[in-house]
Amino acid sequence: RRAGAGLRQCGFAHRHSGTRRCRQQSGQMMRTRLWRRLSWAASAALLLSGLLWLLNTRDETTPAGQPQAIHSAALLERGEYLSRAGNCMSCHTVPGGAPYAGGRGIDTPFGTVFSSNLTPDRDTGLGNWSPSDFWRALHNGRSKNGQLLYPAFPYTSYTQVSRADSDALHAYLQSLPAVAARPPAHTLRWPFNTQAALAVWRALYFSPGSFVPEAVQSAEWNRGAYLVRGLGHCSACHSARDALGGSSPLDLAGGLIPMQNWYAPSLSAKNEAGLADWPVGEVVTLLQTGVAPRASVLGPMAEVVLHSTQYMSPADLRAMAVYLKGLPHTDTLAPDLPSAARGPRATALATSSSARAGAQLYENHCAQCHGDKGQGVAGAYPALAGNRALSMPATTNLVQIVLYGGYAPATAGNPRPYGMPPFMLVLSDSEIANLLTYLRSAWGHQAGEVSALDVNRARSGAQR
Repeated sequence: RRAGAGLRQCGFAHRHSGTRRCRQQSGQMMRTRLWRRLSWAASAALLLSGLLWLLNTRDETTPAGQPQAIHSAALLERGEYLSRAGNCMSCHTVPGGAPYAGGRGIDTPFGTVFSSNLTPDRDTGLGNWSPSDFWRALHNGRSKNGQLLYPAFPYTSYTQVSRADSDALHAYLQSLPAVAARPPAHTLRWPFNTQAALAVWRALYFSPGSFVPEAVQSAEWNRGAYLVRGLGHCSACHSARDALGGSSPLDLAGGLIPMQNWYAPSLSAKNEAGLADWPVGEVVTLLQTGVAPRASVLGPMAEVVLHSTQYMSPADLRAMAVYLKGLPHTDTLAPDLPSAARGPRATALATSSSARAGAQLYENHCAQCHGDKGQGVAGAYPALAGNRALSMPATTNLVQIVLYGGYAPATAGNPRPYGMPPFMLVLSDSEIANLLTYLRSAWGHQAGEVSALDVNRARSGAQR
């Protein structure tokens, strides 16, 4: 019995010892796997950080300090012209405030960005900025202190501006009266208010570049392309943005202007704002005066003409017209209105109760200016029959105009523009929806209906 007990104890000890060794080996294997995973994660993070650093320092040079130069009158005049072409004052001036002193809030889906002071104040403006510092901001989207700039400042387009034009712009801004005005701090949500988030955004959407003329195109076309893609930054409004606010600087296919509830129509689609079949002279007239035989500008585009394009030279406006006319032709189509169903759908819509109610509203409120058949009055009230604004898939602008009214810009060629009165206190949401539904089905138009919900969203300031 004693021998048997000893053997059992020995066997138990042996099994217990083996279990301990097994547990120790298992624990060692788990620790090894954990360290291996941590090592891989650390390596991946290091590689990602290095990639982000490389993507955010492409084509970068450290600006060297430069003494303040004495600029010629011709250079200052050119800089002022370029500031007009870039519409710099609109964003960098608070309504009623000192020109170029910054502080204007630019609403974005991620919060509000406040524009910087461009006057030569040494503490709050560009007084300590060299021409190279300024060039770095335009070309690389980086501030004097090295911080990444928010893309509300459209450096994704300005990166194509030439160094000579950048230097002329800088010289003009340095000649302005210095205004001590520090803009408010940005009110962006986390993580969009961090440099790390900006670095990721830039890695996804931004690459420094320069304008390269296309050899197969004329000098005039290339000049227009340079202005539209660069200083004009037309794609800032006329291109769609994804959930992170990214877009292509070469895309002019139309898009909703963030937080403004206006739609910037496609500049290549014939049924929106495409110009392929327009005479060059009419395009020039529209950009110069805000009105043309086939269209007039309202909303944000009226501000562009008011502060920018009306001051540009006829040669540059013609170059822009030539470029815009040459954009690849596309067409947009409302997803709820397939081409095969246009005829029957349009007939049914035109005879609907909504359209009938809208016809009565048109007779009561609109026909006295726009005519019984939508023919308008030349030089005063635009024709509605055949008007592309009524047939576009996006109805945002129509709702905005009827609700809040609008004026073409006051320009040298159109100093006393006629305006559209607001109807937000006159017509209900359903009445405006009925009116627009009628207009979108009358006089040969074949567009979809407008709902009271669409009007209510615009009235409340919500985006579609």
